[in-house]
Amino acid sequence: MKKGPSGRQRKIEAELQRVLAELIAREVKDPRVGNVTVTGVRLAADMGAARVYFTPFASAHSPAEVHAGLTRAAGFLRGEAGRRLGLRHAPRLDFVFDDSAEKAARLTGLIDRAVSGKASD
Repeated sequence: MKKGPSGRQRKIEAELQRVLAELIAREVKDPRVGNVTVTGVRLAADMGAARVYFTPFASAHSPAEVHAGLTRAAGFLRGEAGRRLGLRHAPRLDFVFDDSAEKAARLTGLIDRAVSGKASD
């Protein structure tokens, strides 16, 4: 039986998301990164690693380029987030492009087309 994340783990995920969003916006100087929305953070059960889900916002760079910029800044972000949150061992950060907004827009478009097609019958 798989257990869900503990209350402490969820709190750290939320705080990590907040701190990373702030750090990426204010401290990361890599031009590939630009405006990024941190859409979620999922900590591993042992809290040794964290998946950081992101979406580029009005970016001139592709998600792959933004990912490369974030990956390059991961060491700095890990250390700074660990210090700000008072963690003895900050988790390793793995960045993952969150395409759920794109999928939702595509699905909405398909639904709209289907509804408008039925309405004209």
